[in-house]
Amino acid sequence: MDKRFTIFMVVAVAIVIVNQLVVSWLFPPDPAAKKILPPPAKVAKAEPGAAKPDEIKPADAKPDETQAEPPTADAPADKKPEADQPADAVAASAAPQKWISLGSADADSPYRMLVTLNSRGAAVERIELSSPRYRDLENRSGYLGHLAPGDAPEKGGALVRVVGPGTPAAAAGLQVDDVITALDKQKVSSAVALIDALEQTEPGQSIQLTVKREGEPKELTAKLDREPLSVIRPEFDSQRVDVLRPDNHDPLSFLMTIQQYDERTLDDGDQELGGVNLRGAPWEIIESTQNVASFRRTLPALGLQVVKTYRLEKVPQDQLADTDFPAYSLAFEVAISNVGDKAHQVAYRLDGPTGLPIEGAWYANKVSRTWGSAGLRDIVVRFEGGSIDQIGPAQLADPDYKKNWANASLDYIAVDAQYSAAALLPVKYTITDIWFANVKPTRVGAVPADKNNVKLLDVSFRLDSIIAELQPGGKPLKHRFQIFAGPKKPNLLAQYGPPNATLNDLIYYGWFGVVARPMLAILHAFHLLVGNYGIAIIMLTVLVRGCMFPLSRKQALSAQKMQELQPEIKRLNEKYKSEPEKKTKAQQELFRQHNYNPLGGCLLAFVQLPIFVGLYRSLMVDVELRQAPLFGDSIRWASNLAAPDMFWNWSAVVPDFISHGTGFFGLGPYLNILPLLTIALFIWQQKMFMPPPADEQAALQQKMMQYMMIFMGIMFFKVASGLCVYFIASSIWGIAERKLLPKANPAGTGALPSTSAASSTNGAAASKKRQKGRK
Repeated sequence: MDKRFTIFMVVAVAIVIVNQLVVSWLFPPDPAAKKILPPPAKVAKAEPGAAKPDEIKPADAKPDETQAEPPTADAPADKKPEADQPADAVAASAAPQKWISLGSADADSPYRMLVTLNSRGAAVERIELSSPRYRDLENRSGYLGHLAPGDAPEKGGALVRVVGPGTPAAAAGLQVDDVITALDKQKVSSAVALIDALEQTEPGQSIQLTVKREGEPKELTAKLDREPLSVIRPEFDSQRVDVLRPDNHDPLSFLMTIQQYDERTLDDGDQELGGVNLRGAPWEIIESTQNVASFRRTLPALGLQVVKTYRLEKVPQDQLADTDFPAYSLAFEVAISNVGDKAHQVAYRLDGPTGLPIEGAWYANKVSRTWGSAGLRDIVVRFEGGSIDQIGPAQLADPDYKKNWANASLDYIAVDAQYSAAALLPVKYTITDIWFANVKPTRVGAVPADKNNVKLLDVSFRLDSIIAELQPGGKPLKHRFQIFAGPKKPNLLAQYGPPNATLNDLIYYGWFGVVARPMLAILHAFHLLVGNYGIAIIMLTVLVRGCMFPLSRKQALSAQKMQELQPEIKRLNEKYKSEPEKKTKAQQELFRQHNYNPLGGCLLAFVQLPIFVGLYRSLMVDVELRQAPLFGDSIRWASNLAAPDMFWNWSAVVPDFISHGTGFFGLGPYLNILPLLTIALFIWQQKMFMPPPADEQAALQQKMMQYMMIFMGIMFFKVASGLCVYFIASSIWGIAERKLLPKANPAGTGALPSTSAASSTNGAAASKKRQKGRK
């Protein structure tokens, strides 16, 4: 092996190793830090900590606590409020905690989603999409339905606290207050045991449930489905929570409280004002139908009554086939009334959604609108007449970071995930109306100890309304909103928000959007013809390579001509070994004589670069490619063209620094086949196009390029399988083009005139011109 090449490789490997060691020394990983792996379907447990500025912490009010007097609508307003204190110090209402559902999980119903509401805080606990097009990509166990399970009062069993319409549980006849004691003869002793038992099942499997209903045993049969995508769901430390308890989860979505009451103001670090417990106590349910739910909470110490109402959009019967009908939303209303006998200055605080998807955390990337990196969940906000602002987890994780938008007319604010979003849109009479004195992004829960996991940080937002004076028995402070929670489809998002500031702005391709959008339009058109995005990508590749055929053929001919010129180049290198300037001039003359441009082979690469980046961005953004399989839903391998193909889970046999998915060598928990095939074709194609080395320097450069393919393979290992399909098809096209060209003239056939002969001919021609000039 060449000595210089050996030195180069040793130095390159040493630099990589030293870099890893220095990073590990400066930023030692926390052994307790969570790994970037698909979140397991386990119950997260943790002790709640003190709230920090700009951080939302769980309120610890226990649902079984009671207060001396149940709240009444005619509570005296002059009752002295308790001192300001955290929410968990205020007694909870006597009303029991309950769960109710809106909509349906049935794709044939007039609802696009199933919403689970929790009376504790009158919060949104979970939003599941009903279309089979949007399934959970990481949990492949059987789905019975979200039951909000709890431990049965008597020993043994899981108490069912909600049954969503359209779920397998509802189809099986399961009811609220049923106690599941066995699943397929396997004893179920608790709510956690039920979740563990369901994790061992598969979609399509029929299971036998043994339940107790009003003390009597009953047998039910349920056919499990595949778990739907939850746009909102409970989590703790970026892990899903399936068994909800007061202290084991981050705050739920769309909690509210009183931010100002006369001279008393709630600071950022407080949970609630004294005498207020809107976040942690159960609210009274005053209306509950399949598409409307209304909650009420009376605050006797303040003489206020608060009502929250959710109304789920319903698809008209004649529009059920329209997948872009704007029904991925809730009409949301908050109303604060003065039920006392004195006027009060009141403002409320409203928090945003939490627990959006972080699927594919070990490979996923988002396009950032700023120079900083994007997280898997970012805050995107737009005000009337302004531009979009994006705040990522890395910024919110910084304890010194402060951001607040004050006294501006809000168009919308959203938590933006990779393929879905949850947005809050004020429904105002006048687009320029200002409802909020402060709008700010917030982090939810603690910042991950491992800096590589910061992108998993849960983020949300907080709105403080402007102050309103409420007269006794007078007009309430009432605001209406739309809550969008669904997939990021352009035609769907364009129907939400003001005409000049729709949610369509959430779809962002970066600098190469001008290439990505037409490519996606063509790709979708091909998909309509063939019904498979894998084939559609191959068709797109054929179209792109066909349009570039003149350039690629010119590149192939240029590479072939370079091979033909190799004997002459080698001879010039030997002749001018110690005279580099003369050698360069002689080579330039040789290239000019044979009409060869050394940079001609680069043109195709420059043309293909925007196409490559555009397709890469398309796979990162387009929700239609999420969950699109290469072969079919029945085959797990390459079942999502927007993700790596995930051929085999090798996490049990490879070191942790490889399987955890972070860092340069963090390849993730799966062996991926398509990137290896892609790199193999690249190497083959490189050998076909690259001429034999003319000197030692050229030989060293070729060896460097070959071994750089190894590093490229590492960087390419986690790219989307759809992108690999494109490169594989493109490489095969290029190889076929090369094979179809006529073979190059072998060296020494005399097909090329020697440089000396060509020089003599040129010299004679020049002599004749000079003689004519003298005459």
